[in-house]
This record gives sequence, structure tokens and C-alpha cells, in this order.
Amino acid sequence: MDQTHPTAGTATLEHRGACDRFDDENYPAYSMGAATEMLQVTPAFLRALGAARLIEPQRSRGGHRRYSRYQLRLAARARELVDQGTPLEAACRIIILEDQLAEAQRINSSRSHLADA
Repeated sequence: MDQTHPTAGTATLEHRGACDRFDDENYPAYSMGAATEMLQVTPAFLRALGAARLIEPQRSRGGHRRYSRYQLRLAARARELVDQGTPLEAACRIIILEDQLAEAQRINSSRSHLADA
């Protein structure tokens, strides 16, 4: 007779899903408060990055902004540039271009690895 708990398999799958989110840099895990504390910025700064279309946070069911690790890295880079005197709009454009360049380099790298194989 099987003595396992009927939801044991389900709990394992749910646990796996939760663990996968820890590794997902795009999972919106951070509230506005946590993000501002981590980055040492004001909520207005994060809202300005949203208005400049650098980061677009997801919304919780209650309508609160939620940020991913990837978005927080972009926001940290924006703060770095702004602290150096770069206007916010220019900083956002620089970061977008840096991100596009990095993606193009990743694509080219993977293509040359395929060509070499």
C-alpha cells in the first residue's frame, strides 16, 4: 500500500517552480521599497526611469510596481551615470545602446561558435 502523501509530487513541482524563479533574472521579485533601498535611490528616480522607458516594472495584483534583478542592474547603471553628471534621458539612451551592443555581441559569438563547429 502506498503511504506517500497525495500532494507530495505537487509540492515538489511547486517548489521547483519557486526555485526556478530565484535563478530568473527577469522575475519581478522586488517591490519599490526594496528596490529603492538596494539602490539607495528615491521612488521618484525609479518612476523617472520608467517614464524614460529604460525599465518598465510589472505590477502586482494590487497595482504595486515590481522590479526584476535585470531591471535593478539597469537602474544601478543609470544611477552611476547620473551621479557622474549625465542627464537622465542621456543616461537611459546610453544604457539602452550598451544593452543592444551586448546582445549583438552575444549573438555574434554564438554564430561564430556554430560556424567553427
